[in-house]
Amino acid sequence: MKDKFVLDESSKKGIALTFDDVRLRTGYSEVLPDNVDIGSRFSRNVSLKAPIVSAAMDTVTEYKMAIQIAKLGGIGVIHRNLSVEEQAFNVSKVKHHLNGLIEKPVCVFENDSIKSIFDRIEEKKFTFRSFPVLNNELKIVGLITRNDFDFCDSLDCSAKDIMSIDLLTAPQETTVEEAFVIMKKEKKKVLPLIDGNGFLAGMYSFSDVKRVKTGALSSYNLDSKGRLRVAAAVGVGEEALRRVRALVEKDVDVIVIDTAHGDTKLVIDTLKKIKSEFAVDVVVGNVSVGESARRLAEAGADGIKVGQGGGSICTTRIIAGIGRPQVSAIYDCAKAVESFGIPICADGGLRHSGDIPIAIAAGAHSVMMGSMLAGTEEAPGEVVFYQGRKWKVYRGMGSLEAMKSNESSRERYLQGEGKKQIIPEGVEGLVPCKGNVEETIFQYLGGLRRGMGYAGANTIEELREKGEFDQISLAGIQESHTHDVLITKDSPNYTKEI
Repeated sequence: MKDKFVLDESSKKGIALTFDDVRLRTGYSEVLPDNVDIGSRFSRNVSLKAPIVSAAMDTVTEYKMAIQIAKLGGIGVIHRNLSVEEQAFNVSKVKHHLNGLIEKPVCVFENDSIKSIFDRIEEKKFTFRSFPVLNNELKIVGLITRNDFDFCDSLDCSAKDIMSIDLLTAPQETTVEEAFVIMKKEKKKVLPLIDGNGFLAGMYSFSDVKRVKTGALSSYNLDSKGRLRVAAAVGVGEEALRRVRALVEKDVDVIVIDTAHGDTKLVIDTLKKIKSEFAVDVVVGNVSVGESARRLAEAGADGIKVGQGGGSICTTRIIAGIGRPQVSAIYDCAKAVESFGIPICADGGLRHSGDIPIAIAAGAHSVMMGSMLAGTEEAPGEVVFYQGRKWKVYRGMGSLEAMKSNESSRERYLQGEGKKQIIPEGVEGLVPCKGNVEETIFQYLGGLRRGMGYAGANTIEELREKGEFDQISLAGIQESHTHDVLITKDSPNYTKEI
């Protein structure tokens, strides 16, 4: 990434800049915005179809948000204000939403009663109804599907009584393409895979195989086995390691060490332990100074999360007096770790779609969104009515209520046990309901694509390289917004103030 004159000169003067302080310059372009490639990376080994990451916040990302974000090409980070079991369950829900190949199918035994199977479905909240049936030797002897359940007359029946025994199976090495041909020819919706010893080794579902084969999933962010990608947040110390073990068992793609200050001994020690014990990418944050980013990279981080105090619900810069304006923070950290080949995720401070190309031109490979996704249908939380509008609760992980109710929030901000000791570094508020995530992200990525077109950048890497800035005045930012007009009709991608 080349030097950025405006950012370098301001740094020499001890001045740090944020989004409203700069605007990207235009340049000669042969680039059509709808044809640009917005693929990027979240961590060393985990790619993105779109540079969008949903924040690890309890009013932003649980499995519903993570599923939709992955379908739109990004990745969601499941927050850690959940129990270990709940967080692992959320990861599992994302990983099993699509099943090009189900590596570990949920099985039942031939003597299990239908009632016990239904009880299990209810307890585990399974959304599927196809189960391989095993005998006492753990060999597959049948298959139960939704049709078998529908035509079952009694819950006292056993799996053996209703299962289909006319099985179509295939060898363990069968590819998605081969499975598609076999299942289409034989008109079978489920294809169990058998290893050399006759044991169940996996299973294909036709609906998912068909989507993979026909390219219907081309915009989805998938792992090598055709499953949606997902990340999950952890803290530090032994509790973090316990979470990582449970999350890795559910095939989480990325672990995010999520703290208010990532450049600490506890964070670095936790990073080293995770990397020594588990084969998983680890993104670490948050930092805002290049020296801190370099220290984490040297300790083995697979990605760096940049941003301290810039979030719309964060008060760290006011309460603690620390934090660096975001554009300068991104640039400093990106330059510091460039030789390590690991990506930067810009976390915090974004308000408009135009902030995304600015963050990337400053050196980010992806942007993490909190407030920009809060209020969507997929965000956790109840809808409330206030002053004639629909809203959703949105709170900082350092807000008083988040800290009172969750040890993870207190730990994130290095707060001790006991409610009387809490020093909040965030607030709780309301954000307008925005509709679904797909429509919201469409507008955000549309802004990014147009920014790339103006800058003449065909790819995210080209934007990181080519993007150049002008520093603008307060009058310049006022001129950038609508002015001298009363807005009478809302735009889907612009609001000046709530």
